[in-house]
Amino acid sequence: MPHHLMNMRHVPDDEAEEIRALFEAHDVRYYETPPSRWGISMGGFWVHDPEEAQRAKTLLQEYQNQRLHSQREAYEQWRSQGEGGGVWYMLRKKPVRTLAALLTILTIGALSLLPFIRIG
Repeated sequence: MPHHLMNMRHVPDDEAEEIRALFEAHDVRYYETPPSRWGISMGGFWVHDPEEAQRAKTLLQEYQNQRLHSQREAYEQWRSQGEGGGVWYMLRKKPVRTLAALLTILTIGALSLLPFIRIG
């Protein structure tokens, strides 16, 4: 019976490539199913053998811990350089785009609530 190792939905290409390289470096006999375009099937990495599945899950857990730390460090470095930071950052960097988005959000919210306001 196949064992599902990892969901491929919303996985960046670089991460998927690193996982493939990890499995090939450790001789894990896996196969891959791609996610569908419309989000119906999740796709993923699979193995048939239960022992192979346990070994692959251990490798994946170690890899994901390493990736978590490296991505968190990259994010903290990005933030320390003054990048990112939410609405205020976007308002300073791209004021027209940010104000247009906020105006659109308020307009959609007002139009959505208008029927309820008229009832009362």
